Amino acid sequence: MSLVWATRGRHWGFRFVYSGGFADPLLEYDKVFDGVGSDDEVFARFGERAALRFPDPLGRTDRAGRVIPHEFVLDATIASGVSEAREAVWPMVADFYARIWDAEAPPALQ
Repeated sequence: MSLVWATRGRHWGFRFVYSGGFADPLLEYDKVFDGVGSDDEVFARFGERAALRFPDPLGRTDRAGRVIPHEFVLDATIASGVSEAREAVWPMVADFYARIWDAEAPPALQ
């Protein structure tokens, strides 16, 4: 499954962490997140892909105290809603995020 992931850390701003194998993950991101609104939790299908957004499951915040959102572009067949999609995706990225969240600089695009 290709997975585009955008988030922020405690010390670094919102950026792509996983490219999903796309040369420009922003193009794929814009296709699915355009028009989904600003709700804290989102799961919206767009053809074969879906937009998934949820707040950090451990309540981690950035240095300004804002809860960190995690936004993904993923295969639309993974789930039928936010909870199911979060349960499928978060275990795939949780350990990596735990290592990078408090870093001073963002990680290299994966």
